[in-house]
Parts: sequence; structure tokens; C-alpha cells
Amino acid sequence: MRIAQTKFSDTQPALFVHEAIVLAVTSVKSSNSAVAGHSLGEYSALYAAGVMTFEDALEVVQLRANLMYEAGSKIPGTMVAIVGLEDDVVATICTDLNGVDGHVIVPANYNSPGQVVISGSAEYVRECMPLFKERGAKIVKELQVSGAFHSPLLAEAEAGLAEKIRSTAFSNAIVPVYVNVSGEAVTDASMLRDAAIRQLTSPVLWTTSLQNMWKSGITTFCEIGPGKVLQGLVKRTLSEAQLMGVDTLTDVLKLNGEGASA
Repeated sequence: MRIAQTKFSDTQPALFVHEAIVLAVTSVKSSNSAVAGHSLGEYSALYAAGVMTFEDALEVVQLRANLMYEAGSKIPGTMVAIVGLEDDVVATICTDLNGVDGHVIVPANYNSPGQVVISGSAEYVRECMPLFKERGAKIVKELQVSGAFHSPLLAEAEAGLAEKIRSTAFSNAIVPVYVNVSGEAVTDASMLRDAAIRQLTSPVLWTTSLQNMWKSGITTFCEIGPGKVLQGLVKRTLSEAQLMGVDTLTDVLKLNGEGASA
């Protein structure tokens, strides 16, 4: 499942629908042994695992998109990709800087070993960017997003989304869902609901998710939706993994009749 880009009010529902359509016209949904999704993609994973209906998931995704956009409008925030530093070094730098004069700077996405996205107060994060370069980062690049996603600055959005999620039906997953907030395999409906609620203010532990999937015996990964971003992250995390993607009609025709772990 794909990493979401802004403008959120339009893009998040469109990406979810795209991925749901791909799942509907291929064998992936019925043949996978586990699922995972990065940030927004976790809702496609929940749908694929039978946890949420298409209609319910789309309603939650639409509200999520609106709340995230509103949060970014109220509290200026940004995100910055840090490449070339050990993950724990990035986390330590953020710990040292977080909370200074009330500002927020935290790890938001652990995408692959040596690639972490940080999130926080817009001007403060920009001021701190040179510090990561000084510590040896090869790339320190601000992302084109409209807020400090997966950070405490999304607390208000999380509260609004939590109300909707609590009133939405969640079923036990038919296959394990490796959730963003822990990187662990979860099938229990109540635990999946809790993970979905906490996702907006928690870091995406994508590296941990992939490593745990590999440890469980999953060696083939299929990315559903536009682009190859997640395939690249898998390759940088699990060099021996087998990769495939399903996006276009050509991809769908090629895959139909074949099984794959997702």
C-alpha cells in the first residue's frame, strides 16, 4: 500500500479507492498470508484483511483526510527526510531537541534502515535541519506536506478520528495485520481499532513491520496501488525479498491467477 501525499482531502480517499479496486479485481485479497500498509495504506490493509468494509473504511479515510488538513492549517508543521544516519541517532537527536520552548520534533516514519522522516513544529524543524547534517546525514530534505503528521501536533485530529473509529464496526482480521504503531502482527478487532486510533500521533514503524514479516516466513511482498515507493523500502530493508507491484491494468492482467504474499 502506498504512502499518502497531500492534498489530503482529495488524495487520501482516491488512493484508498484505487487500492480497493485493485484488490477487488485480483487474487491478492484472497491469497495473501499477511498485510501491512504505510500510514494511509493501513486502511487498505484493514480492508484487505476483512477488518473493515469498503464503505466504512472510505468514510474513516475521508474524515481522516479532512482532520489532518485542518490540523495542519491550525498548527503549522512540516516533515523532513533524514537519510544516512542510524535510526537510533536520529531518535536521540529528536529526544534532545523535542520540547525546547514548547516546540515539537519527533521521528515520524521509520521507513528503512538509515531512512527516517521527522515531524514537528514547522519553523523549529527547519531551524534544526542543519544539526542532522552536522551529525553525518547524507540527505536532509523537507517534504511537501501540509502538516506535522504522526506527531503530537495531530492530537486534535486524533481525538476527532477516534470518535468515528470507535463507532465503526471492526472485525477480527482473517490474516495478520502488521500495524504501524508497533510493527507487530495483530488479528484482534479491539487491538486493531486501538492501533488505528493511535496511528495519527505515533511513528510509523515500517522497518520493524517488514523485519517481523520476514521473521514470520514472508519472503514475497506485493505493493498494491500507484508507484513503487514501498517496493524500494522493502528492498533496502530486506535485500533478499521478492518484490512485485500491482497498479495498472497491465499489472492486473499479469497477476490474475497468481498468488502473492502482501
